[in-house]
Amino acid sequence: MPHLRTPATRRERQREATYDEIVAVSARLLEEGADLSLRAVAAGMGMTAPALYRYVASYQQLVDLVAFELDKAATAAWAEAASRFPEDDPAARLTVACTRFRRWALTRPREFALVFANPIAEADSERRDLLTLSTSGHYFTDLLWQIWELYQFPFPALDDLDPVIRDSVLDPLIPAKADHIPREDRGLLWIYMRAWSALYGVVTLESTGHCDPRVIESGQLFRATILDWLEPLGLQHERERLTRILDEELARP
Repeated sequence: MPHLRTPATRRERQREATYDEIVAVSARLLEEGADLSLRAVAAGMGMTAPALYRYVASYQQLVDLVAFELDKAATAAWAEAASRFPEDDPAARLTVACTRFRRWALTRPREFALVFANPIAEADSERRDLLTLSTSGHYFTDLLWQIWELYQFPFPALDDLDPVIRDSVLDPLIPAKADHIPREDRGLLWIYMRAWSALYGVVTLESTGHCDPRVIESGQLFRATILDWLEPLGLQHERERLTRILDEELARP
């Protein structure tokens, strides 16, 4: 007999609806260019700040909640766009998702900044566990794992890594699926970290405007960064096809 899920109580449904409203109001404030604060969110919901404290007890809790939900929603949109390619084509899916990630960062720079303004290194252990649950991090690294399964691109052996890096891949503090990767293959996580730093680096430069505006508008720096990573990921023989997909995505309005 299948397990029947216990229906949520009315109180639980109301509480969940309140959290949804907190996120929606916060997203609206960010889109409008207003300051995100507990007082502003409470006012937008028509409640007092003390009443809001029953749901988020501090500004940091507000940021963590909103960042997690915005990241989850954005990742779902990228995944939906990428799903026009079949599951057995993770390279095409990753190409689409990376380009949609860039577009989100350029069109919603305050959401992007909020989501990625919570450094893992500065968090306490409880918040660090939360931050490593980032939906986008898991989505991108899962696609990289699928690519590795298909193309078996090389990665460094543990003994060839700097001791600090070796420790970080054996006990990773990054939003990545890693439990399924055998200990001896954890050098793959170093590829994850380097690939993410390349993607995040160029997108951050563009989103914050710390780049020649002509280069941002053309998308050429982002394009070159993505294409530079085809060979390390064993995709050099797919260059023509993936370049076509990349250019189609960059040309979308």
